[in-house]
Amino acid sequence: MALDKETVAKVAHLARIRVDAEKLDTMAGELNHIIGWVEQLSEVDTDGVQPMTSAVDLKLRQRDDAVTDGDYPDRVLKNGPQTELGFYVVPKVVE
Repeated sequence: MALDKETVAKVAHLARIRVDAEKLDTMAGELNHIIGWVEQLSEVDTDGVQPMTSAVDLKLRQRDDAVTDGDYPDRVLKNGPQTELGFYVVPKVVE
């Protein structure tokens, strides 16, 4: 795929980027070079390669999910302006 200066001008317009007319040829060459690098990636054989989320195989340490503070709902509910049956009362926002 090769970009010409008309295509570069159109893309610049769509992206709301001002590119001077005398720089369109230079910009087309640079973009063609970048596209060439991206096209080289499709030549790499990735069959059998597992997707990864990190370059290092890590396993995060996990801790027990234990309550270490709390169990005093009356003190917590005092922070709200209005409560009922152990819950905060809020105005209805959806009809």
